[in-house]
Amino acid sequence: MDLSFYKGKRVLLTGHTGFKGAWMSVVLVSAKAEVIGYSSCSKTVERLFDFCAIKDQMVHIKGDVRDLLHLKEVFKTYQPEIVIHMAAQPIVRVGYQNPVGTYDTNVMGTVNILECIRLNSCVKSFLNVTTDKVYENKEWEWGYRENEPLDGYDPYSNSKSCSELVTHSYKSSFFADGHTAISTARAGNVIGGGDFAKDRIIPDCVRSALKHEDIIVRNAFSIRPYQHVLEPVCAYLMIAAKQYIDGKYAGYYNVGPDDSDCFQTGALVDIFVRQWGEGLKWINRYDGGPHEANFLKLDCSKIKSTFGWSPRWDLEMAIKKVVEWTKCWNAGGNVRRCMDKQIEEFLKTGNR
Repeated sequence: MDLSFYKGKRVLLTGHTGFKGAWMSVVLVSAKAEVIGYSSCSKTVERLFDFCAIKDQMVHIKGDVRDLLHLKEVFKTYQPEIVIHMAAQPIVRVGYQNPVGTYDTNVMGTVNILECIRLNSCVKSFLNVTTDKVYENKEWEWGYRENEPLDGYDPYSNSKSCSELVTHSYKSSFFADGHTAISTARAGNVIGGGDFAKDRIIPDCVRSALKHEDIIVRNAFSIRPYQHVLEPVCAYLMIAAKQYIDGKYAGYYNVGPDDSDCFQTGALVDIFVRQWGEGLKWINRYDGGPHEANFLKLDCSKIKSTFGWSPRWDLEMAIKKVVEWTKCWNAGGNVRRCMDKQIEEFLKTGNR
């Protein structure tokens, strides 16, 4: 996994202040890319971006992907070569609470980004980051493949399905000449240090651990493909780089862990409790919340066969790194140094 390709490349990253966006920003800055971050900078919870000392090492722009005029100005000013679109309303429950805002951000935001790319020939590579939840969920036992029907159930999942379809339409209608290579990447659940979001299992575990309280698990038997955040972040960068060099790699890719890391939520929390120590415990308490899939995993054969890619860290190691980061942060340690160390360790780890 050689990131030297990105040295000197102008990369526009939307959603750079989000959890995955912050990790992506640190990786890109470490690779000496010229990073232009574009984000609404909403701050409803603590943000990793604020702890990792990255703001002054990149162009930091406050903006909303629903604001087409502002986006046009940003593209005209900075002339990005590569665009990675991660800005989104990413929470299932928020999608139920505010479906209009979720569709507006996740669908029209994608339209606006693609429209700016259409109007700016500087862009050679575009990657739209979506989710494993874009697929029509049939609760079957095998992983979804890239050619399965797209039809997310809830407003968040469905809005990301729509984002995929928008990307497909623009690709066919305006980019058939191959000047700009376009892909989407559908990733499973990610975990890692610095995720403070609500209604996510690892942040819930961290909050309880720091308060010395029992962890409440609302759906202990749902199965999800868990992976450390560096797995998809580096896979996204690989796809964007490969298609920049050769447009034949443009396409649609699942990015997820091996079957051995598709865990029931309760088993995931078992590992966290063991890694954290201090007598931490968890309680299974279903809260009657909105519909979420019980069984969901991805078939990643395509990205493996196309690029020779495979995951590097198993779930045990991923959670170990979450605990390591959290205890560093909680003790007032150097969070950025911890992240740089984990990135270096990840890049040096061979494929499994």
